[in-house]
Amino acid sequence: MERWHALRSALPTWLDEWLDVVVPVSELLLIGTCAWLLVRFVAMTARTMANRYEFPPAYAVGARRIAATLVYAGALLLVLERLGVSARVLWSALTGFAAVGAVAFFAAWSVLSNIFCSFLIFATKPFRLYDQIEVIDSPDKPGIRGRVVDINLIYTTLQDSNPASQDCLLKVPNSLFFQRMMRLWH
Repeated sequence: MERWHALRSALPTWLDEWLDVVVPVSELLLIGTCAWLLVRFVAMTARTMANRYEFPPAYAVGARRIAATLVYAGALLLVLERLGVSARVLWSALTGFAAVGAVAFFAAWSVLSNIFCSFLIFATKPFRLYDQIEVIDSPDKPGIRGRVVDINLIYTTLQDSNPASQDCLLKVPNSLFFQRMMRLWH
């Protein structure tokens, strides 16, 4: 460390000011170059091993992609560290984003499930508009029964077939049709 200070004091003042820029930039370039070389080495090794041991080419491609992702992620962390980003702060941000993403995914799960089931209804056609259907829990119990009047991304709307509530519309989530048994009258 003392040698470094002696070297810096021997340099002209204009060059001393540039060292604060040149050294970090050269470190970043060195990190990037080493990461690139390491990825090339792993790709060459994976290709050689695939040829020598007669692995399918997809294994070599998969190994190369996994290795490249890990090496470049490590290089990114080193670059961020050189730029002054704390690993603790970065980890906190990453876990925070992951937690928010997980909560948002689980909050939207039922909606996504109903949207997917609507595509299945349109593709498999278990019933059509104006069909009379009954969604039941078990064969011996009555279930939700009505005439299909609308199918959208979230709900299927049934006109209740009970004479007492003829004007009543039932909105049944699309995922329910794939979780329960169904009777169908054309």
